[in-house]
Amino acid sequence: MQLSAKTLEKLRIIINGDNTADYRKGYELVSFFNHLGFNDVYAQGFPSRWAYTDEKLQQINGKPELDKCIRNTFAVVNYIGRIAELDNLIAEFNQYLAFDKWVVIRDNDTITFKRLDKVIVNSGKSATAEIKEDEFLKMPFDVNVDSLGLDSNVGEIIKLRLKEVETCIGGGASLASILLIGSIMEGILLGMATTYPQQFNRTSCAPKDKDTGKVRTFPNWTLNNYIDAASEVGLLKQDVKKFSHIVRDFRNYIHPYEQMSTNFFPDKHTALICFQVLKAAINQIGTFRKDQQGGHRQ
Repeated sequence: MQLSAKTLEKLRIIINGDNTADYRKGYELVSFFNHLGFNDVYAQGFPSRWAYTDEKLQQINGKPELDKCIRNTFAVVNYIGRIAELDNLIAEFNQYLAFDKWVVIRDNDTITFKRLDKVIVNSGKSATAEIKEDEFLKMPFDVNVDSLGLDSNVGEIIKLRLKEVETCIGGGASLASILLIGSIMEGILLGMATTYPQQFNRTSCAPKDKDTGKVRTFPNWTLNNYIDAASEVGLLKQDVKKFSHIVRDFRNYIHPYEQMSTNFFPDKHTALICFQVLKAAINQIGTFRKDQQGGHRQ
């Protein structure tokens, strides 16, 4: 199994367990990877935990040891009494793994892998409808920027950026297109936040100032905040929300050093999927707005 740098980064976060009950200390990480065939010693001069795990994952990427690593990471025996937590963790990881065309499956106490040729998106049929990847890429989402009800000047900028995304993808500038897609998504969600300020500010995920405890002003929200709040308000459905977070992660590669540290070089296929996620988001938000104006939502 050969995984992308972004998926390996997510795997590293899960293995290290930062800010969770499964936090692994340095010597525990050494033990974890020694079970995969390494012969490391935890001693003075040990690198940072994230650097160590990143290095080990890069060394086993594409080798049978990576499969064993993932199985050990999600070993059911380590989640006795909290299987639901394990399933949520696997589902979260699968959102990244989907871009590598693999999926982790838990069958009772066994962790297996399946080659993935499908992505799960909301098609209007059902929240869990599975659509073949090529079918998803061909789906004609209604990308009507005017349906979003944005400020006219912002709306025109969004339209220009959408055209530029198409130009970038057609010209092989995959990274540039993904960065633009992330910026468009953030611009649209900021517009929705200003349109529905009370709903966004009342969400459980609204970011608050540490000193005052008050909800931050919208310009100080992150794209992560916007996506979670938009989902809670009802603008984005669950599947599009999950894939939107992946687009958000990719957008962070606007920083050259971040890209260098993970050796992330997206291809046209990844760019096209991200573009479809944006189109699906615009479609869902437009539908929400139409329902609101028609009085179907309270």
